[in-house]
Amino acid sequence: MAELTAYELAEGVATIALDDGKVNAFSIAMLEAVHADLDRAEQDEAVVVITGREGYFSAGFDLKVFSEEPERIVEMLTLGATLCERVLAFPRPVLVACSGHAIAAGSFLPLAADLRIGVEGPFKLGLNEVKIGLTVPLFVVELARQRLQPTYFDRAVVNATMFDPAGAVAAGFLDRAVPPGEFPARVQEGAAELAGLDADAHAATKLRARAPAIKAIRAAIEEELAAAG
Repeated sequence: MAELTAYELAEGVATIALDDGKVNAFSIAMLEAVHADLDRAEQDEAVVVITGREGYFSAGFDLKVFSEEPERIVEMLTLGATLCERVLAFPRPVLVACSGHAIAAGSFLPLAADLRIGVEGPFKLGLNEVKIGLTVPLFVVELARQRLQPTYFDRAVVNATMFDPAGAVAAGFLDRAVPPGEFPARVQEGAAELAGLDADAHAATKLRARAPAIKAIRAAIEEELAAAG
């Protein structure tokens, strides 16, 4: 089986590139690979850049699991939830380079990262769960509450509004969106900006600033796991 992620370390920056050759669905294998790459980045004490393939950051959870392996749904959701929690509290800065569509679970990591840079183009970003008959998980509600602009929260979470990259910046899914030709350079600059922070101060301040959100997200994950049995 082809590798689902690629890990590259250069000048203190670990780039994790997602590429399943299709739409970067967050399958169980993909989520396990990203967790493993974060383990490696933590050992390397590196700033992290998570990016996707051209046109797709991620289209969200692998829907085949819902239809073909329902006994593994909880496993997949747990891996996704703990990945978001981990990124939110990661001991080094995390940049999400959103290379295209970021749909449903594909938008969770941008909500959790420290810096979010998207590429302009005919892309959709947002939480479309309600449109496809899924209830938004509790941990995602808490994650969205702490990152989205208040005036966009209900539109994004309850009404499943999808946004183009400029709209995603306004809503709070992204910090900036740049032209395709500038995207690699702006991501590199963003990573250098994060690498210039004092790592210990960043980690301590992140935990202090996000303590209520991290606590709420952890409680939400535990509540949903308990409900799932």
